[in-house]
Amino acid sequence: MTDLVERAVGGDPRAVARLVSLVENGSPELRDITARLVTHAGSAAVVGITGAPGVGKSTVTSALVGAYRAQDLKVGVLAVDPSSPFTGGALLGDRVRMQDHATDRGVFIRSMATRGHLGGLAWATPQAVRVLDAAGCDVVLVETVGVGQSEVDVAALADTTLVLLAPGMGDGVQAAKAGILEVGDVFVVNKADRDGAEQVVRDLRSTVRLAERAPGDWRQPIVSTVASRGEGIGELADAVAAHRAWAEESGEALRRRTRRARDEIEAIAVTDLRRRFAALHGDERLDDLAQSVLAGELDPYAAAEKIVAAVS
Repeated sequence: MTDLVERAVGGDPRAVARLVSLVENGSPELRDITARLVTHAGSAAVVGITGAPGVGKSTVTSALVGAYRAQDLKVGVLAVDPSSPFTGGALLGDRVRMQDHATDRGVFIRSMATRGHLGGLAWATPQAVRVLDAAGCDVVLVETVGVGQSEVDVAALADTTLVLLAPGMGDGVQAAKAGILEVGDVFVVNKADRDGAEQVVRDLRSTVRLAERAPGDWRQPIVSTVASRGEGIGELADAVAAHRAWAEESGEALRRRTRRARDEIEAIAVTDLRRRFAALHGDERLDDLAQSVLAGELDPYAAAEKIVAAVS
């Protein structure tokens, strides 16, 4: 494991791929891997890319990779795809649109299946981001599966979140209802050469103007792009850089990283408590408590307290 981590930190793509696989599969060595990686991580800019299916997330991601490579930055891409109903694996739709970077050793692209996890990301995405960060990536792009009305986990993971919209994909009310406008740091109107793009921009401007802000708060820019032709991608990269500079200066970057670490600690702790309870008592104890609640002998809070007492 020591050799594997050292090779990954040195930028060996095979070692990086192996570590991401161990993370995805919940390897028993995950704790040791994390302990060895944590001292090497923390410098990458994590950019989340989200939006409804069909707005061009993979195309924008590929174009951004090109822009960052032109700046000689090392780029990692975690593209979260829906799970196959048959194999549980990623459907790999993102790879089809990123072939331009397939042979570039300065780019690492990995598809991750959601495996039923809600929120637009795979459960292992935060740990996979740490692997790419420790492997020397200057920028890690995290493309979500395509958000619905609850899939906004990317905002908790990313330093900067890009929300993509496109003409013909629903009006501003639909976007607001999905909750994605609230998590965006930069709004991107992709496929801006299509009819209706200017109306989408106007809707977004109205939404941005209505938002309550304190002095010094970030005001989300709106960038129009035609990612398939590379148009507007330079301006988008500039907007991401401007947000990162503001976040560092205002302290928002530290707050987000602290929240990210807190959420990860909480998730690990809850998972460990569930494992301990299952190992000590199995499902039978839980079934007994459920029967007691149904019979009116216990209320759910008292039953939960018994579970906590059993594992503490």
